[in-house]
This record gives sequence, C-alpha cells and structure tokens, in this order.
Amino acid sequence: MRIRLKGINSKRKRLADGSWRTYYWAWKGSPALEGEPGTPEFVANYNEAVAHRATPPRGTLLSVLQGYQASDDFLKLAPRSRIDYIAKIKVIEKAFGDFPLSALTDKRTRGIFKEWRERLAISSRRQADYAWTVLARVLSWGMDRGVVAENPCARGGRLYRGSRAEKIWTEADEVAFLERAPAHLHLPLLLALWTGQRQGDLLRLPWSSYDGKHIRLRQSKGGRRVVILVGAPLRAALDTAPKRSTIILTTSDGKPWTSDGFRASWGKACRRAGIIGVTFHDLRGTAITRLAIAGCTEPEIVTITGHSLYSVRAILDEHYLARDPALGDSAITKLETGTRTKIPD
Repeated sequence: MRIRLKGINSKRKRLADGSWRTYYWAWKGSPALEGEPGTPEFVANYNEAVAHRATPPRGTLLSVLQGYQASDDFLKLAPRSRIDYIAKIKVIEKAFGDFPLSALTDKRTRGIFKEWRERLAISSRRQADYAWTVLARVLSWGMDRGVVAENPCARGGRLYRGSRAEKIWTEADEVAFLERAPAHLHLPLLLALWTGQRQGDLLRLPWSSYDGKHIRLRQSKGGRRVVILVGAPLRAALDTAPKRSTIILTTSDGKPWTSDGFRASWGKACRRAGIIGVTFHDLRGTAITRLAIAGCTEPEIVTITGHSLYSVRAILDEHYLARDPALGDSAITKLETGTRTKIPD
C-alpha cells in the first residue's frame, strides 16, 4: 500500500566523499527527515514532524532552529555531526523554543543560558558544553542572515576540563595490537598513526586516493585537502593489502565499514590485546606527538594532519606533550649538544 505524504520538499546534495544524497523535509524550513521515502522510519518521522508543526510565532528561537536545520550550513556537516546536532537542538527546543528573539539583546539572557548549561552539566559537563556550542552556532548563523541581533553564547568558555595528556598509544600498545588483533584491523592502525586523519575520513578512503607514494584526501570536517607522503611501514601494508573493495578499509568479509560496526570491532580487538584507556581517536593525537618528537615543526604537522596551526599548538601544548618524557629527553640532548661550557674535573 502506497502512502502519499503532502508537502514533501527534497534537495540533492553532493557529499564530501563525492557521492550524492537526497534530503527531505516535511515542509520548507522544517528539520530534515530521517530515513528513506516509503520506509516506516520515514513515515513515522514525517508524522512526528507534522504533529509538532504548530507554526512557531515569528520572532521565537524555534524559528531560527528550524531555519538552521534547513540551511546549507547544516547539510554540509558530516552525517555523524548532523545526528549529534539534531539531538542537541531538540534539547534546546525543549528549553527555549518559545524564547523571544527580541530578548537576545537583554544583558540578562547570557546568564539565563549559562544557568541552563549548568543544569545540563549535572549529568555531563562535556555534553553541556556541546549543547552550548550548538546553540552558539545556530545563533551565529542567524546573525549572518540578519534574523538575530546578538549572540549571547559567543565566547562562553567551557565547563569540561578533561585532558588526554595520558591518552597516547605507546609503542608497546602498537606491538600488542599488531600481535593479537585480527589482521584486517592492522591497516586502520597504521593509517591512523602515519596520516593523523579522523576515523570517518579513513573509513571512506578509496584506493584511488593512493598512487603508490602519496595519499590525497579531502577532509569531511572543514573540507581541507591534504597530501601525505606515505611512510615505508604504511606503504608496505598498503601495497600488500588485498583490494576487495573500492574502499581501502574493509571488514573481514571485504565490505566497507559502518562507523558503529568499526567502533565495536575496534573496541573488542583492543580488549583482546589488553589495551585499556586509549581509543582510535587517540591515534590522531599520538600521530601528532610522534611527529613533534621526531622534530617536525608545527607547520609541517599542519600540512600532514590538516589541523589549523592553532589546533596543533593547543594539542601539543595542553594535551599530548605535557607529560611525554621523550620530549624532555630530546630537549636535554639538544642542550648538551649545544652547550660550550666545560665542567672542571
């Protein structure tokens, strides 16, 4: 039985990996619908959107939240980011959907928003900061389009002060993983350590991006293009890896990974190898750390990983190198080499 849904809007967009995807809305300006047309998920999502359509009065924050979700700025986000943003926008809608835009210029509004963030922080400081970031981004988008006069969430600081200073893959971790983890997970490890790229970008990396000497890719976050000279260990692994798909990284069945599937398999492999306290994400910081210890300058690291110079500096200064003894050893060795003072016998 075919169900006709009225008012459906659609738009075809090219994704960061070059593929195309069609997005659907229950009406122009509504949040994007999840699922594919004709599926129960799509119909349920449509019905939920219509049920909550109660057109927001003009001049409320809800209208800006809905406008942002229909914008190119939102659609250009990576799929995982869109899902996370939608979850946070729902939290914001519940708290401030009817908040008048005219009140954003009131000096007391920033305090109201901060009190809301502090209430969220009771459960999770990190998620509270994330919700604040999403709200700030939506308001910034609204300012750019002239529908919001002021962004009281700009430069709001953070509540979460977690550090990953100790979250570095050691050489012992690397050896243990290569000895005990399944063979099809060895290449993801080497790719992450030798390129410093995000999990999502590596899982989508096609064989066509590797020419035998360099890897060329466009990062999904920020759209930066990077060209990376492939180091000998990674080159050997790539040259001997079976090409069972157009995508480099595949499951044991030769199929491209899903994000959730890879995360589950990676966690299981780490436990099997006795590796605790570090994640695949930490391989990116480990790559930056190893490059710095090897003597690479910050601009050189930026060229490889695609970070901004500010981000690399922050990572090296605040997180990964703060307690790395190898960097201290290197510094003293350089000092010894450069000193001319003779100590009397």
